[in-house]
Amino acid sequence: MKYKKYIIISVVALIVLALWYFLRREASTEVILKVPVERGDFVISVHTSGELEAKTSKNILGPGGLRTVGIWNVQIAELIPEGSVVEKDDWVATLDRIEISNRLKDLETELEKLQTLYTQTMLDTTLELRNARNELVNLEYAYEEAEITLEQSKFEPPATIRQAKINLEKAQRAYEQAKENYQLRREQAGAKMQEVTASLNQQKRRYENMLSVIDEFKIKAPQAGMVIYRRTWDGSKVTVGSQISSWDNVVATLPDFSVMLSKTYVNEIDISKISTDQKAGIMVDAFPDKKFTGVVTEVANIGEQRPGSDARVFEVKIRINEFDTILRPAMTTKNTIVTDKISDVLFVPIEALHTLDTVNYVFKQSQNRVVRQQIATGKRNENQIIIKKGLNEGDLVWLTIPGDPENLRFYALEDI
Repeated sequence: MKYKKYIIISVVALIVLALWYFLRREASTEVILKVPVERGDFVISVHTSGELEAKTSKNILGPGGLRTVGIWNVQIAELIPEGSVVEKDDWVATLDRIEISNRLKDLETELEKLQTLYTQTMLDTTLELRNARNELVNLEYAYEEAEITLEQSKFEPPATIRQAKINLEKAQRAYEQAKENYQLRREQAGAKMQEVTASLNQQKRRYENMLSVIDEFKIKAPQAGMVIYRRTWDGSKVTVGSQISSWDNVVATLPDFSVMLSKTYVNEIDISKISTDQKAGIMVDAFPDKKFTGVVTEVANIGEQRPGSDARVFEVKIRINEFDTILRPAMTTKNTIVTDKISDVLFVPIEALHTLDTVNYVFKQSQNRVVRQQIATGKRNENQIIIKKGLNEGDLVWLTIPGDPENLRFYALEDI
């Protein structure tokens, strides 16, 4: 019995050792990834995110004469929901009238003052001229009386005649002086009235201009279309509470959906690769199953810093070739801009490339062993790199690093 017991224990121990050995071996087995060297067209692309916008659109503008009435910024009080379809002359927005209403009241007060001043000046000049005319008439009568007195004094003593002549000359001189003064007073009165009239008319024009501007605080659509909110300098959309200025009075736009653009921003590192007429692929995030093609139409010459980013970017616009009713402004897109395409070349995944002291090499499967093969490389994209020399189509290269790579045989390009 004891002998059998020892045999059973020994068998169990052997089984346990065997299981431990095989499980340990399986756990330590490394997964080896190998891929063949491919030949074909090599595409280099720049991938960006963007936003749709219409190539052309009609701006919906606020009042155009804000500066003429001394108002620089106006707040939006009411605004139609974005995406609303409107007809020509339909209401779109209303601007806050508090400031311009206060200015209008001030103008009305000034206009009343000038109207009163005009009336007062007119009455004063009329009364002054009437008094001057009466005085002139009286002086004319006095002159005639002096003439009659002189004529009747011809039989009087010489002294009396001399006095009559003196009185006539005085009356004549007073009459002539009064005539000149009356003419001067008329001109003076005319100048006063002209000045007051000019001030009154100027104030009336300002008042009428203010009325015409305040009428434009109710903003209407210039044509039929879909209302899309304008974006401000920081990328945010115009909403109720936003302000428009006298220099930039665009409230919203009516886009033309027949030609759409994807507006994107390319990092300064990649912008040198981008040029007009390059082809692109566009995918709209809202409809991932839809694929569109396009072409680069605009590349900004000056970079800018977008909100929330420290990197400099350049604005790039891509015209979408296809028309689809699902495309709407402000939809987000993913763009693939093809910057280069090289035909009939060899390439491998970038993961297969290794570098030692500026020497590029790969781990190449050579029959039943692995060697280190030096290679000459060309351009690369995000996932692959061109092989100019060192490999042939169909050669297997390792994506994983074999054990003890330093002990593997190294083949230089000169050895091929």
